[in-house]
Amino acid sequence: MTGPIPDVSTIIGSGLLANRERLSLIASNVANADSITTPGGEPYRAREPVFKAEPVLQGSPAAGVSVAEVVESDAPPKLVYDPGNPYADDKGYVQQSNVDQVQQMTDLISTTQSYKAQIAVLQQSTRLDQAMLQSFID
Repeated sequence: MTGPIPDVSTIIGSGLLANRERLSLIASNVANADSITTPGGEPYRAREPVFKAEPVLQGSPAAGVSVAEVVESDAPPKLVYDPGNPYADDKGYVQQSNVDQVQQMTDLISTTQSYKAQIAVLQQSTRLDQAMLQSFID
């Protein structure tokens, strides 16, 4: 390994920031899961982060993570037959968002577990730093 060694907190911090963005997108998706659209309008589309690895220090092989972009899902909108709804089209269908609530809950669980794991690594790194400093004092 050549080049500077990045601080663990820098790497973990990048992951925590990326997960915060993912959690924000999940919250937005869940909040709009039952939204409907007027005829001719565009329904809400689930938004998803695209992550990318990037070096945390110039010349270091260690990488952090960031959100490269946010993309909208290309899944088709849900069509619900409800001819009495004032937003129904001429065939009686109402367009709803394409948010899959089960997938969003799965993503939420995955993201929170990742967040917890990153915090645990950061805490362990802090304990190791403290133990190393303590060994110099003793």
